[in-house]
Amino acid sequence: MLKGKKIILGVCGSIAAYKTASLVRLLVKAEAEVQVIMTPDATQFITPLTLSTLSKKPVLVKYFDADTGSWNNHVELGLWADLFIIAPASANTLAKMANGQCDNLLMATYLSAKCPVYFAPAMDLDMWRHPATLNNVNKLQSYGNLLIQPGTGELASGLHGEGRMAEPEAIIDYITSRISTHLPLSGKKVLITAGPTYEAIDPVRFIGNHSSGKMGFAIADEMAKQGATVTLVTGPTAQTSKQHNITRIDTVSAADMLEACTQQFDTTDICIMSAAVADYTPVNVSTQKIKKQTDSFSIELKKTTDILKTLGQRKRAGQILVGFALETQNEEQNAVEKLQKKNLDLIVLNSLNDKGAGFQLDTNKVTIIDRELQKTSFDTKSKEQVAADICQKVIALAV
Repeated sequence: MLKGKKIILGVCGSIAAYKTASLVRLLVKAEAEVQVIMTPDATQFITPLTLSTLSKKPVLVKYFDADTGSWNNHVELGLWADLFIIAPASANTLAKMANGQCDNLLMATYLSAKCPVYFAPAMDLDMWRHPATLNNVNKLQSYGNLLIQPGTGELASGLHGEGRMAEPEAIIDYITSRISTHLPLSGKKVLITAGPTYEAIDPVRFIGNHSSGKMGFAIADEMAKQGATVTLVTGPTAQTSKQHNITRIDTVSAADMLEACTQQFDTTDICIMSAAVADYTPVNVSTQKIKKQTDSFSIELKKTTDILKTLGQRKRAGQILVGFALETQNEEQNAVEKLQKKNLDLIVLNSLNDKGAGFQLDTNKVTIIDRELQKTSFDTKSKEQVAADICQKVIALAV
């Protein structure tokens, strides 16, 4: 759930700062990208060197770096982050956050942040119970910030009670649980196909196409980021997924992909068929390598089973089925015919005539057409951005 997330970890002056070493390790282990920002007082409790070593990034403390003469741009940092965690959040920092007091880099970045902000208070029992602190916490929650409740136990003062910063494992669990249950596709099962298929001629040669699988993998990652449980059925490709909640099923031929899809389809809520599946496959496949003996050589081909049409015939009420149409002529007409004949909810049209669209590229240019023949055309974008556009169209149908 945190894989690929850009996370700012704000560390304040508290004895609980020692726990941030474990927190950074857990975030990095979850494959998040972590940028630590410390208040000046926090550096008295744990060294920036420790946290920079664990996060693999320089720790930021001041607006200006005297050694390099560079400026730590708090606005850019606030825009960069997907998540902002302040742990430990001292009483002093809670007061500054609640009242917009901006006297250090951490507070300037907090006030610039556009992402969800989590805060894990850490202080002595009486400080935590003080009406001023409780008022500040209520203010922060009214702003949309998310409280990670402090635990109860022995405190640095020797007292026993509430005020301990939540343990790093509990912080991770809280955040991942919150993310998973508040994403638009949480609880949805999504089936996606990607890449080419290879139709064997003999043990060495095959009929295939130039699909890299980049578009399908980008869609799978985006769907997973939106909370879906994704099954990705892929043909031969070197692509890898960035998100952890994706189950990958590798296939080779159109028949393999058909079998995998039909096994998964009935239990899925959304199916996006972006693979470039072969339309024809050899009638006979040689068990031995075919030798070059004659000046000409013919291969008899037969149609493969149309996977998209097969699934369209099986589609139940409420299930969403999305197809792709890669065309070179009569693009929109062909796409609409495919949409209607194969019982699709959406079809994603792209043309090899468009610059920046097609196989192997990192960009694509698409038009999405729905059942009412309403079309939305997009400019050329990265395939990750195209995946986000497709995902938003699907979400509009699913929720």
